[in-house]
Amino acid sequence: MTERSRRMARIAGVDLPENKRVDIGLTYIFGIGRSNVVSVLKDAGVDAAKRVKDLTEEETSKLQKGVEKFKVEGDLRQEIEGNIKRLEEIGSYRGLRHKKGLPARGQRTKSNARTKRGKRKTIGAIKKEMTAKTTTPTGKTEGASKQ
Repeated sequence: MTERSRRMARIAGVDLPENKRVDIGLTYIFGIGRSNVVSVLKDAGVDAAKRVKDLTEEETSKLQKGVEKFKVEGDLRQEIEGNIKRLEEIGSYRGLRHKKGLPARGQRTKSNARTKRGKRKTIGAIKKEMTAKTTTPTGKTEGASKQ
């Protein structure tokens, strides 16, 4: 075994960063947050202040067993995707928001939600010269419908 592969802890299919503390490194696993880390470390009996590169094989296997109690990575992503698909199929409001790519939890979208809606696209900004060319002497635009 090489020096690098011995130090690299692999838990739930994720390589933990070797220079981080164990409690921070475990949060790199999708589905394991700070609150879950506390219970995993308590069950495994591993010191939270220890660095990932300093973990022994035994401690790594104990952490692996502790993480197995939770639904993580692929299984969790699959469940979340299934929940969203179900909301879309039943036609709920949240499902429609997911389909349209808009915030689903009541956030305002007039001025915010740029990450969900994407880059701003300016619509209707015409320069004065362009409007002068398209208007007729009576003041109406050429493309205006007659009423």
